[in-house]
Amino acid sequence: MIYRLLPALFLAGCAAQMERVPTVSPAETSVTTPSTAQEDARLLAFLDAAFDAQVALSPETLTSLGSQQDYDKLGDYTLESEEKELALAEKQLAEMRARFDPETLGPSARLSYELFEREVERQRESARFRAYGFPVSTNGTPAGSIPVFLINQHKVGSVADAEAYIARLRDSERAMRETVAVMEQQAEMGIVPPEMVFEPATADARSILEGAPFTAGDDNPLWADFQTKVNALAIAEAEKARLLGEGREALTGPFRTGVETLIAGIRAIEPQADGNNGAWSLPDGEAYYANRLATSTTTDLSADQIHAIGLKQVTAIRAEMEEVKREIGFTGTLEEFFAALRTDPAYKYPNTQEGREHYLEEARALIANVMAKAPEYFERLPKAALDVRAVEPFREDTAAVAFYNRPAPDGSRPGIVYVNLADMNQVNRVQTDGIAAHEGAPGHHFQIARAQELEGLPKFRRFGGYGAYTEGWALYSERLADEMGVYTTPEQRFGMLSLQMWRAIRLVLDTGIHSKRWSRDRAIDYFRANSPNSERDIRKEVDRYINNPGQATSYMIGQLKIAELRERAERQLGQSFDIRAFHEAVLSQGSLPLDALERQVDAYISRTRG
Repeated sequence: MIYRLLPALFLAGCAAQMERVPTVSPAETSVTTPSTAQEDARLLAFLDAAFDAQVALSPETLTSLGSQQDYDKLGDYTLESEEKELALAEKQLAEMRARFDPETLGPSARLSYELFEREVERQRESARFRAYGFPVSTNGTPAGSIPVFLINQHKVGSVADAEAYIARLRDSERAMRETVAVMEQQAEMGIVPPEMVFEPATADARSILEGAPFTAGDDNPLWADFQTKVNALAIAEAEKARLLGEGREALTGPFRTGVETLIAGIRAIEPQADGNNGAWSLPDGEAYYANRLATSTTTDLSADQIHAIGLKQVTAIRAEMEEVKREIGFTGTLEEFFAALRTDPAYKYPNTQEGREHYLEEARALIANVMAKAPEYFERLPKAALDVRAVEPFREDTAAVAFYNRPAPDGSRPGIVYVNLADMNQVNRVQTDGIAAHEGAPGHHFQIARAQELEGLPKFRRFGGYGAYTEGWALYSERLADEMGVYTTPEQRFGMLSLQMWRAIRLVLDTGIHSKRWSRDRAIDYFRANSPNSERDIRKEVDRYINNPGQATSYMIGQLKIAELRERAERQLGQSFDIRAFHEAVLSQGSLPLDALERQVDAYISRTRG
């Protein structure tokens, strides 16, 4: 899983049908000719200006990309914000079509033209469902996400930066009020979060008001962060005291008021919740879910087709698990081995700070081993550094099991693998290495950080993404890490298979919940029967699927396509197949819809065959 702060135009995959592919023939390369170079350069400048205009609508995104424009503001949290984004995108699309003829462009530029076109069309198709996303869910609330943003991304190198931090603390009150207003608008439309959302969402909001300056005890993480950043400035002590005083006032005044407003708003909506149902229960829910599947998978696969793929994959991975279980020497059933992995101390870390540090050490060691072997499998590696960190305590209740944060383009912030270590009794040690491979190396970091560094591609392709490609690559990377030899025990390989099973289960449960009307309890039971995941993680995962229809299908649909394309290349190229060249073909054009990725790999095969 990855977290990003980008406008809607550049976030999700394209919902266009499979036959609508970019017009790059398999024989073409990404090399421009003198006759197209000038037009390619003009289009690149146009698309980058379009990206900058879209990003300017989101101060948080500007900050994440290293800009200090609107450094003292937070974004628009209203439903109307997406209308502004779409209106701007439509204007940009019309201008691009008027100014450029795709037939005069080189292959890579032509692909950019058509991807931009498809993205705006996708955004248009999704516009009628803009009110369907829950701003408060088991995945988090602004009370948690705003502090995480300030702590991790708002740098303070001057007095002006510190004042901007304070201004954002004050502006958070507006953001919280707007979030409550969205929830009220949604409720009037019959769109209310599931029942299970309200307790963790309230806890998420309350937790950020714990500690000084709100209560007795240790410093609140936000207050501690602000003090550290201000005290590091080379300024007069009196100036530091002024900034710290204003920061404390912003926290105990507007920020606190905003969080309390959010908590009250959540409580007011809670009585309207009616069960833990899927998208089918929402107004026009079937069409909404179809839109979400198309967006998440970049295919026209139906819910029934995806469900069937999931069932087939669950069966296949169970067979692989049986083989590794025998290698480990466990003589009981697969279900009994799942239970042992959940409860046996041999597969656990101590539930202590030392246990958490041990997890982080093992994850970092896996990444270091991948980095050492990576030149044998990749032509180019990302330049950005990569770190592994524990999720901050104040957002443990709603944070995912693990996720990746992209690095800053200027190198000031590394790529970060976050892991939720709230309760080490619930952490399965055999999964540590597979998770590090997925979220870090060779997974998200090798794709997302690398994409940011690609030269000659427009910003919307370097910083945007398609879930099926991005998550598909990360899931493919879990098995690739085994191929690279960094899993040295059968337990590590079983952990990798359990992560593969996890994503196969997602195909079954996402479609089961949102299309086949499976209950939350049925989904939890199915997950438990086919996975060694802890009870806590299972429930968090199922709640995530309920909250975010379609997203969970992107992982395995993407991985299966990449694996299919690799098998095709190996079969057609025979002795000429080079794993490094194949990975370069997959990664060198950034994130793509799956049909566009297929054409890129076909072009690589054609070039290699001559």
